[in-house]
Amino acid sequence: MNASRLRAARTSVVGGLAVGGVLLLAGPAFAHVTVNPGTAEKGGYSTVSIKVPNEKDNASTVKVEVDLDPKHPLTSVMPQAVPGWDVKVEKTKLDKPLQMHGKTINEAVSKVTWSGGKIEPGQFQQFPLSVGQLPTDTDELVFKALQTYSDDDVVRWIDPSKPGGQEPEHPAPVLKLVAKGGATGGQGDDHHDDKGSSSEAAASDKGGDSSDTTARVLGVAGIVVGVAGVVFAVVAGRRRTAA
Repeated sequence: MNASRLRAARTSVVGGLAVGGVLLLAGPAFAHVTVNPGTAEKGGYSTVSIKVPNEKDNASTVKVEVDLDPKHPLTSVMPQAVPGWDVKVEKTKLDKPLQMHGKTINEAVSKVTWSGGKIEPGQFQQFPLSVGQLPTDTDELVFKALQTYSDDDVVRWIDPSKPGGQEPEHPAPVLKLVAKGGATGGQGDDHHDDKGSSSEAAASDKGGDSSDTTARVLGVAGIVVGVAGVVFAVVAGRRRTAA
């Protein structure tokens, strides 16, 4: 094989591995702390889950803290029990009391913390919350989250996402609020009903798994493309040598 053919073969190998590597690295882009489902109806109640993946190979997630939007306080935030985890709900006095069902609400939940459990490397955990009454004067609720690992590293999922802009490294989880009838799942009615919270959380698990499945498919596709590039380069080199 002469020098030009050798360079061509090497280029094919490098190109195939590069494409495979890009696709393989596409998986971690989905591994953010998120709210599932991502939409809910304005003015209603909804069961959502804070989905927390472990992005480290050598440490476990041992604590998750979620701060609720102080500009849009919720009169009801009820966490569902998660086996192996302790939950703490903190409330803050409101500067302006809210009226709800004929009652005056002077405080609202401002923070929810889960601790005592572990999310091992390569795993994720859902933390369900029943929330409401959702505001009608905004199109989104931001759930800023802090993820603490067993090596004392703290990842702050608090960066704002700008429409049309590049996604920040650690975007804050966001619940999009839509007009009645526009949400895709996890909805309650105008009355607070937690009987369906378990089934709604299960539905949320399925919805949240879709992004992980996509990441795995892309990763496998990257490996296949990379291997195909190597095989093509070897075969092409042999054919040129034989010629």
